[in-house]
Parts: sequence; structure tokens; C-alpha cells
Amino acid sequence: MPHYVAIIEDNGPDDVSLWFPDLPGCISGGDDVDEALESASEAIAFYAEELTEDGRQLPPPRTLDELKADPDFADDIRNHTAVLIEFPPSDNAQE
Repeated sequence: MPHYVAIIEDNGPDDVSLWFPDLPGCISGGDDVDEALESASEAIAFYAEELTEDGRQLPPPRTLDELKADPDFADDIRNHTAVLIEFPPSDNAQE
């Protein structure tokens, strides 16, 4: 299964955001990290739906090492927590 790298930013009490370097404008959020992570796959699904409507498809995910080597994202990865989000999620993830 493909995994997209997501960057978690803790913006203070009750404000956590999660964004995807490979998916510009695709974000998830919540009151805490768990809540932001829970809605991450759904955020990718909505993003993919919008791309499909425009006749495009999701770009292939890059690895964490590839993103670390990209100067546009190296600082974000170094200064924040990076996680892998499986998409599409496996059936076991829903259980």
C-alpha cells in the first residue's frame, strides 16, 4: 500500500494541523494529534476526488528520504513530526 508523508504541526492548545508535502492544499486538523490523524485518510480521499473531477489523479507519494532531500520540505521535516498515512487505507485500518 502506498503511504503519503504527512507533517504534523502542533499550533497550541486544541489546534493541531497535518499537511502533505506531496498533496498541496490537502490538510487535516483537530483538537489533538489523534484527531488530526484519524481524519487524514478522509482528507486525502476528498483531495483525490477533486483531482478526479478535474481529470487528474493523485501524484505518487515520495519517501521520507526523498522529502528530506527536497530543500522545500527539509526544514519542515526536521522541525516537525512526520508520519506515514496509508492511502487508500487497508480494510484492517477500519477495525
